[in-house]
Amino acid sequence: MPLSLEQALGQKLMLSFVGAEASAEILQTIARQHIGGLTLFRHNNVTDPAQVRELTSALQRAARDSGQPPLLIGVDQEGGTLIALTGATPFPGNLALGATRSPELAYKTGYAIGREVAAMGVNVNYAPVCDVNVNPRNPVVGPRSFGEDPTLVASLAAAMVEGLQAAGVASAAKHFPGHGDTESDSHHGTPVVLHDEERLRRVEFPPFAAVVKSGVKMMMTAHIALPNFDGGSNLPATLSRSILGLLRQELQFDGIIISDALDMGAIEQGPPLIVEAIAAANAGVDMLILTIHNDQRGIHAGLLQAVRRAMISPQAIMDSAERVLALKSWVSEQSQPSLDVVGCGEHRALAAEVAEHSLTLVRDTVHRLPLKLSAEARVVVILPRPQDLTPADTSSYEKPALADALRAHHSNVDEFIVPLNPSDSDVAAVRERLGAYDLAIIGTINAVDYPGQSDLVNAILERGVSVVAVALRMPYDIQAYPAAPTYLCTYSLQPPSMEALAQALWGHIPFAGQLPVSIPGL
Repeated sequence: MPLSLEQALGQKLMLSFVGAEASAEILQTIARQHIGGLTLFRHNNVTDPAQVRELTSALQRAARDSGQPPLLIGVDQEGGTLIALTGATPFPGNLALGATRSPELAYKTGYAIGREVAAMGVNVNYAPVCDVNVNPRNPVVGPRSFGEDPTLVASLAAAMVEGLQAAGVASAAKHFPGHGDTESDSHHGTPVVLHDEERLRRVEFPPFAAVVKSGVKMMMTAHIALPNFDGGSNLPATLSRSILGLLRQELQFDGIIISDALDMGAIEQGPPLIVEAIAAANAGVDMLILTIHNDQRGIHAGLLQAVRRAMISPQAIMDSAERVLALKSWVSEQSQPSLDVVGCGEHRALAAEVAEHSLTLVRDTVHRLPLKLSAEARVVVILPRPQDLTPADTSSYEKPALADALRAHHSNVDEFIVPLNPSDSDVAAVRERLGAYDLAIIGTINAVDYPGQSDLVNAILERGVSVVAVALRMPYDIQAYPAAPTYLCTYSLQPPSMEALAQALWGHIPFAGQLPVSIPGL
């Protein structure tokens, strides 16, 4: 049955709500108006896989009862530092995949993630990240990228898209036209990227062209400005008709263009947000991600009035709705796996394989590895407490697991957990206790940005204790403690990476990974 203009407009909206169950408010919204779908967030909606499946079933039932097409239900299930759904297999993330250099593992990971989210009733995954992380100071992309080589990023991103969609889940590749070379976070303001057209076509654009060729269903925009490409404009790409026009006309993308979340600082908030939403619609955005921080009902009303007053083309609304309905038809034809696939043995084995093939030994000038310790030797593990470094981060949910992994190989292991940015007194306290240990295994998380971590590592090196330094996130940490003689990278603090690290330290598996980014000065 054809949609009315108002129903077609509703298809533009990806709403959100708070609750592990379908709230009365969201059920009333679904009963009152058509919507495109909903985004589920870990902190708002998720407790465990069975609960998510029950929640998504209730939401789809409400849409069906109100005579709507099926809902698109999206999550950020990237793996690594951004995992929206608890209980799922903890894959190490994109930078770890970059270190494996394996499109086959990227495909298998995408397929496994797709199967797991589909089992929970999710039919859109806001993944993979196609950004080429060429900037060591990038505060928001980092380990979410496959690396700094556009060709490698293109290959792995395309493979992951194919895997996700083979599992019956629509992939929303992000963040077009490329968020990899920014030094600010679009959650807090508009990053301005000053590259010219030649540079953008050579570095930033190729992964997006590759995923279009692979058949990606959706493309998520970035709230970044490209004034030297966009006629001097500092408009976020989400609001730029010329940038999104390139995606349609030159890259020939015919799927759904979806905005990044509209509660981010690069987009004007409060009453001006309705103008931003209208601008996004006119720029060519098919779907708008609205969060609980946005006036979702007011934005819908404002968009509808903008259509009535010819501020938005009715034909553009109908064209967007047609694309959304086509995707809804596709997802409705996919079969839903059993919940048994979530965290199944096959997927855990795959996560372990990715972790093992990603481990990268950067330096071991003293030939400390593999470890050869007597049974009486005392080992201490020193780790910073994981925190969310950006709003697009779930690291704070992780419990450090390295000490437990090491105890499978050596019984005499203690653990010190320190703040992310240790104070002088924290450093002194750890240094004082090290006399009782023969080996310190020190994990760091973005140590270049947290000088307390570099102070801690350097103090331990000066103490004369044998040290193995491990970058648990980005590989650049050795810049903060360049005297470390043994240095390696895991790209992830997920349990599979910690278990693989323990095996490699004792020589049971090789360090098979290759750096997916270069380290300045190394």
